[in-house]
Order: sequence, then structure tokens, then C-alpha cells
Amino acid sequence: MFKHRQWEIKALRDFIDNNPDPRELKRALAVQMVFQKYSYFEIKDVLQVSVGFISKYKQLFKEQGIAGLTLKHQGSTGYLDGSAHLAVMKWLHQKNYWNLLELKQHVLDTYNVVFASKQSYYDLFKTAGISWKKTRSSPEGSFPPEDFAQKRNPKRNPELVEKKTGNYTMVKCS
Repeated sequence: MFKHRQWEIKALRDFIDNNPDPRELKRALAVQMVFQKYSYFEIKDVLQVSVGFISKYKQLFKEQGIAGLTLKHQGSTGYLDGSAHLAVMKWLHQKNYWNLLELKQHVLDTYNVVFASKQSYYDLFKTAGISWKKTRSSPEGSFPPEDFAQKRNPKRNPELVEKKTGNYTMVKCS
């Protein structure tokens, strides 16, 4: 029993040293402190956890080892995979006007994806380097998309800047 416990303590110490997730770290520290003979109330005060939390993870560690301390939920997969996400970025960069409704329609038509929240579309704009505040959505069908879309910044187009300012040094001679 003593050797087994020493092995458990070493595995726990290695887990603590190599684990960046604060939730798993807190669980492991609680179990380690129990092994070091701290009272539950001392552990509760130091780690700011409940006595039930300490008992739960001590029991899980006894039954499952380190696996009992790890997070079980790994998150959900995104609706757009990496290549689809890159294709949407490329599509956005090719446009001179950005419109929220047009982006929604493109994602639906091309990838058969409808996001539950507008925030997901705004995140696509942000990833593409476009402020969502520079996009607009019109009430359905009330305006043509070009009337309610944000134009591309002309400062990024030297020919347009040259036309406005008369600064011919910005335009490359071909």
C-alpha cells in the first residue's frame, strides 16, 4: 500500500507541474493537500473551494487516478472547418463592400450553415480584419445591399488616394 501511495503522489506531483489548466490544477492541489494531512477546512480556505469539492475529487482520484481530475468536456466543434473558414476570409477580402445579410447568405448557400447568433458572423468579420461596426444590415428587403454596405477604405488603394490628394508619388508608374 505504501509503494502504491508513493506512486500516486509522484503522479499527482507530475500532473501539477505539467498542467496549465487552472481547474484541473485546483483539483489536483486539493487532493495533494489531503495526502499531506491538511484539514479540509484549511484546504477550503486556501483554495477557495467547498468541502464537497475536496471530497469529490479525492474520491475520484482514488477510483480513477489522474483521469479523475481531468476535464471531461472538450468543447464542441465549430460549424465551419478550417478550410471553410479560410475560404470565407478569402471571399470577404475580395469584396469592396461588406454586408451582414450578404455574409449570412453566402455562408448558408456555400456551407449550409446558419449561426444561432449574429456574434458568430461578427467574429468572421473580425478575423478578416473588418470591424463589424463598418458593416450594416438593413431591414429585410428595404434597401439594396449596396445602399446599406460599407465601402472599402480608399486609403488602401493608392490610385484612389492619388485622385483625391493629387499626390502622384503614391502611384507606381508602369
